[in-house]
Amino acid sequence: MTKIKGSSVLITGGASGIGRIMGRIMLEKGARQLIIWDINEKGIHDTIEELRNLGNIKGYKVDISDSTAVEECYKRTHWECGNIDILINNAGIVTSNNTFDKQSISEIERTMDINATAPMVLTSLILPDMISRNHGHVCNIASAAGMISNPKMSVYAASKWAMIGWSDSVRIELKQAKSKVRFTTVAPYFINTGMFDGVKSRIFPILKPEPTAKKIIRAIEKNRNFKGLPFSYHFIRTCQALLPTSIFDYIFGEVVGIFHVMDNFTGRK
Repeated sequence: MTKIKGSSVLITGGASGIGRIMGRIMLEKGARQLIIWDINEKGIHDTIEELRNLGNIKGYKVDISDSTAVEECYKRTHWECGNIDILINNAGIVTSNNTFDKQSISEIERTMDINATAPMVLTSLILPDMISRNHGHVCNIASAAGMISNPKMSVYAASKWAMIGWSDSVRIELKQAKSKVRFTTVAPYFINTGMFDGVKSRIFPILKPEPTAKKIIRAIEKNRNFKGLPFSYHFIRTCQALLPTSIFDYIFGEVVGIFHVMDNFTGRK
């Protein structure tokens, strides 16, 4: 079990959505300190004001798409806050519902930088200390889009496929090294936080933020290697392995409607 009580917790994208909710839950469970990273300065201020009565909380404004900024902010964070016991790589973006031929180079780079590269860069800075102390937990919030191809979100899906592959590979490396440092990869379906406003889902329900955040925290506490949300989403993976591509595309893409969830996407304004 990973103990939250007495731990120092860093959450990227911690000033809104499930990042803010997970931060609140961490403090309610007795975290020694909560550190939030976010690009939204007002969001950081509002989150600190909302949660300060629950415990020790500190916020840093940083654009994690800039690897140099990540390194500099981590140095400052470590100097002011000490070692990190639990890291949650939660920050992420989706820029549009354009097909790939209409994606700009800047959209591609920013999506990959924030969703895939930034978690690797930040973890590379924190992990050596965790390994030396033989203590720590890294939770990477990927996406169900990292387990199934989907039109009109190709770059986002690519970034989350990358995150899942990287996260689980490091988990195996740590296991082979007999380290007590743990990795948890989480792949949730769409969460109703505003990031995916306009998304329409015929069969699978849009996830509610509060229970989703609680399930993620529980997965950390139980040292789960991988957590898909909702659990029924794993049924798709099974069918993906068993069915011919053409049949799978028709049943889940057209009948279930997965290939059309992004048709009316507007996103957070």
